[in-house]
Amino acid sequence: MALTPDDVVTKQFQHVRFKEGFDPDENEELKAKLAAYESGEATPAAAEAPVAEAPKAEEPVETPAPVASAPSTDADPAQQSAGIIELAQRLHDEHVAEGKAQRDQLISEAQAQAASIVAEAEQKGREERARLEKERTTLESRITELRNFERDYRSQLRSYIEGQLRDLDTTATSSGSTPVSAIGL
Repeated sequence: MALTPDDVVTKQFQHVRFKEGFDPDENEELKAKLAAYESGEATPAAAEAPVAEAPKAEEPVETPAPVASAPSTDADPAQQSAGIIELAQRLHDEHVAEGKAQRDQLISEAQAQAASIVAEAEQKGREERARLEKERTTLESRITELRNFERDYRSQLRSYIEGQLRDLDTTATSSGSTPVSAIGL
């Protein structure tokens, strides 16, 4: 069944009458907390516990009778405040010390990691330089071989050509014919 806006507007609820005043159990609990607070036994957390509900204006309010107390009652809130401040300061100091320790740990880890990265890079650099030096040596020896081959080849080619020219000169003089360059062709 779908609700319509008219259903929501016209809905009638049953009236319930609650007891007047505080819940008796809650009232006893609050009285015990007040007594503990006045005697100085309450912890700061218990003193700051929220009260469930304030009494309505038309309801009678029970007020505790004034308690005759020693002059230390005025000092109790001051002592509690000092205790709270001391606790807060101690927590602050602990958090700061923990933060500094964590900072130092992170810095030392980062420095160790940086040193590791630098050492690894230096090692790779040395290996690469060694590889390149070996390759350079190999290439230089290959160049030397090629230069020697060129020199030997030129020498052999020169000897061959000079031998061919001598053979040409000896065959031309032995046949008695006139050289081609003398004829003018």
